[in-house]
Amino acid sequence: VQLQAYGGGLVQAGGSLRLTCAPSGRTFGSCAVGWFRQAPGKEREFVATISGSGSDTYYADSVKGRFTISRDNAKNTVFLQMNSLKPEDRAVYYCAASTYRTGASKLHYDYGYWGQGTLVTVSS
Repeated sequence: VQLQAYGGGLVQAGGSLRLTCAPSGRTFGSCAVGWFRQAPGKEREFVATISGSGSDTYYADSVKGRFTISRDNAKNTVFLQMNSLKPEDRAVYYCAASTYRTGASKLHYDYGYWGQGTLVTVSS
């Protein structure tokens, strides 16, 4: 199973981007999906997660109120809407899907499938 994450790019501070994650070779089914990011020289960190049903979402404090994770199970797609972007949001963003878990999770080891990442750059 491969996850394709796309939608990154260069945006000015205060701008918006929407990231999309879609699997190839299978569906997300009822499994949880998460977004993580890794900035240069830093460890990968949790950004947002959504349960299989879409009813539960959790966010890192640093993005709460600015980012929104959602999913369209009919289209087998998960989105990360990012508003009011800041230079510190610059990172490679990865989507990840759990192989078994339906509940949302902030923990990277709950996810067995990872995408290749999409770069988000925010200019000041």
